[in-house]
Amino acid sequence: MIATAREHEVSTGAKPAAGLDEAAAASNVQQMFDSIAPKYDTLNHLLSAGIDRLWWWRAARSFRQVLARPEAVALDLCCGTGDMTLALNRLRPTLSTFPTAPVLAVDFSHNMLVRGRAKFHGHNIIPIEADALHLPLPNGSIDLITSAFGFRNLANYEEGLAELFRVLGPGGQIGILDCNQPEGVVGMAYNLYFKRILPWVGGLISGDRSAYSYLPASVERFPRPARMLQMIRKAGFVDASWTSYTLGVAGLYRAIKPTQTSHQAGNR
Repeated sequence: MIATAREHEVSTGAKPAAGLDEAAAASNVQQMFDSIAPKYDTLNHLLSAGIDRLWWWRAARSFRQVLARPEAVALDLCCGTGDMTLALNRLRPTLSTFPTAPVLAVDFSHNMLVRGRAKFHGHNIIPIEADALHLPLPNGSIDLITSAFGFRNLANYEEGLAELFRVLGPGGQIGILDCNQPEGVVGMAYNLYFKRILPWVGGLISGDRSAYSYLPASVERFPRPARMLQMIRKAGFVDASWTSYTLGVAGLYRAIKPTQTSHQAGNR
């Protein structure tokens, strides 16, 4: 499928306000998530009718083979308050002859990570406050990278994929779980809820309507599956796929870093 001009225009990343450069866009997103952090979990579960929990668990189980290896290092990118991180951690070995590597939880929103740390207590999870486009990790040091509803908020998707490629070891996997704009009747109902009802309810409870107006706008700008898969392959990944969740309102992108590659993305 040939990408449309519109899809090409949005592939550089999310911008919460018109005219912002990437640095300003990232700063605005960071401030927005810091602002809504206190009510984030409550609103996520309420506005998704609890389906978000099923999505996290289904996505995590897609990687149970790599998570079952005690030496494998998993990274949850844009972890927010840590629900996806905990889903990954549940699948880590608990009775192993060898020490089990921790799950790394990365987010650049301090307030979101504060709430994540409270959930991580007693678990083999290391929280890291860092920018997803500039990870403080060595090349080839990670075996699995997931991102649940966070990749869409990056200021530059191509740079984000390049950074994932850099820190993944040969044969490492990525899993990007995110929202999608469905088609047909489902899409019409989705638009009504997402653009009218969700911003009103989210704003009423959180006190920040702009954040919940940004959400549907960011989904609308996010590349559709065909374009996103094209970008993933261009970044150097192989075996790229997209699995639809719940009538296409969300989905999981999966891909693998080749065991041998000279692709320029891996040399950044």
